[in-house]
Amino acid sequence: MSRAELMGALLSFIARLITGAQGHWLGVPPKAEQRIYFANHQSHLDWVLIWAALPRELRATTRPIAAKDYWTSGRFKHWITREVFNAVYVNRARTADEDPLEPLVDALRNGDSLVIFPEGTRSNKGDPQPFKSGLYHLAEQFPTVPLVPCWIDNVQRVMPKGEVVPVPILCTATFGAPLHLAAGEDKRDFLRRAREAVVALRPAGSGA
Repeated sequence: MSRAELMGALLSFIARLITGAQGHWLGVPPKAEQRIYFANHQSHLDWVLIWAALPRELRATTRPIAAKDYWTSGRFKHWITREVFNAVYVNRARTADEDPLEPLVDALRNGDSLVIFPEGTRSNKGDPQPFKSGLYHLAEQFPTVPLVPCWIDNVQRVMPKGEVVPVPILCTATFGAPLHLAAGEDKRDFLRRAREAVVALRPAGSGA
């Protein structure tokens, strides 16, 4: 087993130890097919929770989106996102003629699955912020790839924004029924429908 595989196994164990990392597949089974998972965004641990909740055989082809400037700024962060998580790096500071979706499109053309957070930035205010347009453009370019909504619950209490020490607490990732861009559906309607699909997965009584 390689160092990256050992680190992946260790991180999965730690994530399950701290959060429980429970995956609830309500609208779709954990199937080995290409997908775009999209979820609410509350913490740096969001991706780790989804990754730990996925069956092991799906992790190798399911890739998170990572801000290149932040996640390549140190040797360890760069190594773990590149070698363990196989992240797709995106530039937050880009030139006017640079397509921010190009790395995601390349990954999808390669047959990989993606995990994206359409809000763009983290929020601790409960309901997700309005979704940015990237999800719509990916749905438009890859109409046959299922878009699977996911609600991440409680993870912001494990690692609140601005904190560095995790607090053990049970967390869940709930996956819903896949979406596709409907014929003639405009961007605003699609993004609203996608956001509502994520919110609908929030457990009853959840404070997040």
